[in-house]
Parts: sequence; C-alpha cells; structure tokens
Amino acid sequence: MPDFMTAARAVIHMRDFGAPHGQHERIIANYVEAVTFADPDVIFEDLKQILGEDWMALPVWARNLAFRLACLQQPENPELLRAAAIDLEAFGPDWDDVAADLDKRAADLERGAGKR
Repeated sequence: MPDFMTAARAVIHMRDFGAPHGQHERIIANYVEAVTFADPDVIFEDLKQILGEDWMALPVWARNLAFRLACLQQPENPELLRAAAIDLEAFGPDWDDVAADLDKRAADLERGAGKR
C-alpha cells in the first residue's frame, strides 16, 4: 500500500498528465486505500505541504475525502477543522453549511480550551 503523499502525488500526476489506459482506477484505488489507513496527523501535514506547493493541484474530491477522514479521526483538533472549513469554502457553495459548522466547532473548541 502506498503512503498518503505518494498516492496523492500520483492523483495529481494523473490529473496533470493523464495515465496509461486502464490505470486511472488503480491510481484512485491506491489513493483511497492510502488515505483510509493514513494517520490523521500525516494526512494533515501532507495536505499542508501539497496545497502549499500548488493550492489547486489535488482534485477537490481527493482533498475533501482526506480532510473528511482526518476530521473524523480528530474531531477536537481546531486547526484541522478550520483548515477543512477554509478548503470547503473555496469550493462551495454546496459545502458552505458544512464549512460554517466546522468553523463553529473549531471556535467552540478554542473557547473551551481557553477556559481551562
């Protein structure tokens, strides 16, 4: 199984340059498998690196899946929730309600952490 970064870069390469006949499904399956089993910290750090290099490189479906899985594993990480919200807002308006909810959850977590 490829690591998340390798699989993500393969998806980017496929989007930019295409893939040999019959390889699209394998590249996508490798990505889905890699993101499914990746540590959420790895997903978030790799996303920051990939999106920092070229913000539009990773297709929307791939970044949404990665952020979604990371947020499900770390629902109390305000930095991750806020990054996911910002990313969703960029590709709305279909996800604007979800983005607003993530942003509110991040703010609520930060307020709760400040009270301790």
